[in-house]
Amino acid sequence: MSRFVDAARRWIGTPYVHGASTCGGGTDCLGLIRGVWRECLGYEPEDIPAYTADWLEPQRDDALLAAASRIMVQIPVDREMVPGQVLLFRMRAGAVAKHLAILSAVQPVPKIIHAYSGRSVVETSLSAPWARRVAARFDFPTED
Repeated sequence: MSRFVDAARRWIGTPYVHGASTCGGGTDCLGLIRGVWRECLGYEPEDIPAYTADWLEPQRDDALLAAASRIMVQIPVDREMVPGQVLLFRMRAGAVAKHLAILSAVQPVPKIIHAYSGRSVVETSLSAPWARRVAARFDFPTED
């Protein structure tokens, strides 16, 4: 199993708190990715400016996609899904990408770990509605 999945599972149950990134204390979807990154790679990849829950949607700025493309390794869509990959979602067609999850399993049913607004960090199936919303997939960098 991927060390990134193992790290993400330790966050399950962490309450959803917008803008936070503390295991057990509070996190949002970006905070979960940042926390797993810190635990597995030992550093914070970039300074994160304050952000709103709409992820610059009114301005149509795909800032999260741009940042993920800058600091992670984008996976071609035809490549196999592997646990530990980061999935970036568009919550509706044509919208900016603004939700992140870590793929935790592919068999027998694909699953993701993500910070769910209004709830907590959960592990759920990558159901058809979620799968349709995947805008991009990324690997964490391999250099430590």
